[in-house]
Amino acid sequence: MTDKNLLRAIPKVDEILKQREWRETVALYPQGIAKDALRLVLDELRSAIKKGVVHSIPSLASIIDATKTRINLSTAPGIKRVINGTGVIIHTNLGRSLLAQSAIEALHNAACHYTNLEYDLDKGERGDRYTHCTSILKRLTHAEGSLVVNNNAAAVYLVLNTLAEGKEVIISRGELIEIGGSFRIPDVMKKSGAILREVGTTNRTYREDYEKAIQDNTALLMKAHTSNYRIKGFFHEISADELIDLGKTYNKPIYFDTGSGLLIPLLEVSIHHEPSNIELIEKGIDIVSFSGDKLLGAPQAGIILGKAPYIEAMKKNPLARALRPDKFTLSALESTLLLYLDREQAIREIPTLRMILEDKNVLLKRARRIARKVSERLKRVTVSVIFTDAEVGGGTLPDVKIPSCGIALKPHTHSIESFEQKLRALPVPVIGRIEKDTLILDMRTIIAEDETPLIDGLETALKDDT
Repeated sequence: MTDKNLLRAIPKVDEILKQREWRETVALYPQGIAKDALRLVLDELRSAIKKGVVHSIPSLASIIDATKTRINLSTAPGIKRVINGTGVIIHTNLGRSLLAQSAIEALHNAACHYTNLEYDLDKGERGDRYTHCTSILKRLTHAEGSLVVNNNAAAVYLVLNTLAEGKEVIISRGELIEIGGSFRIPDVMKKSGAILREVGTTNRTYREDYEKAIQDNTALLMKAHTSNYRIKGFFHEISADELIDLGKTYNKPIYFDTGSGLLIPLLEVSIHHEPSNIELIEKGIDIVSFSGDKLLGAPQAGIILGKAPYIEAMKKNPLARALRPDKFTLSALESTLLLYLDREQAIREIPTLRMILEDKNVLLKRARRIARKVSERLKRVTVSVIFTDAEVGGGTLPDVKIPSCGIALKPHTHSIESFEQKLRALPVPVIGRIEKDTLILDMRTIIAEDETPLIDGLETALKDDT
């Protein structure tokens, strides 16, 4: 049959709609979505015939099955569970930090029930949504006040707009950072209405550089932690202590954007240079801001700590309402913060901290167990246990490598690229990394609940010899 005859033989949409098989299918789906999916399937069939890929007309059952597949794809949620085998713990592309079980339960409670989000149960009147996190943040950090917004970019914007609109903010040229999504300190400062006054050089900034730039129009002395890169070698930066002393001398507030949100020292992985927000508040920094979903291991949020007058001024800024978090963020954040009352409990129950600090020997045992199961079930892949290095990720600790263990997979009947693509197409996608024509899956980021779907997924991906 010629291509023209094949094209004429494609059943018309109206004819298919009259078929009993189609009516049974439509009963399960919205009619408009089903029709649109059918048209797309027939359009793809026409295109395949014209390209010479298809040489016969599929049966009605095949067309309906293809339509059902198309419907399911178009109506399925876009955000889905994946297995993170990359070894990057706070993986921004994969949703950053996982939440502690208590935070998950708090989210469920807030989703299923009314809450006292803005209701004072003691007084029987309207309350403040920020109170729930403020009390625990004060206990943990001894800050006079706190404010939670929807992310740290919003926190930076709110601080600058509230305290420095129309005035100068002094910051080292070496700290004019950019993070993912082209978020740049100079651009945010410009939008906030503050005036950037950069001092020093890219690699060396001193106290006197700040001091020479201070004038009557100076509103803030700012420091931004370079959490996603390091400058080494011929390098000098102004310390927090020096900034505090300058602030006191010239009566100027100090703002430190620490970014990554470390609350407790994690010297076990040599994180000795990461600024601790608690220590900075204790030293006398006036305002500190950081992310909730990085080293803190909480949901996405921007947390601002500081002296009461500055926090109160930010709360009164009309922008604060536009940037405020919802009940889900506040519920999960409060539950996570409560875990920090006991350091050992925090490390045990907050997934981000647990992954960072988990003993390599524990990971080695898991890697061996999974490798053994894969070898027993799957004969078309070579699997081995390897030592590797994991990363914290999320724009934090760029020079820290965490010794880890994983499994290396080399398929016999697929190219490594095809194998990796098939793993990404699974109902529960598996995300790994390719090194030297081998797929690496790092155990540090594969949680216990992932092990069964991981092995099942590997088996599915290796079924077809393509």
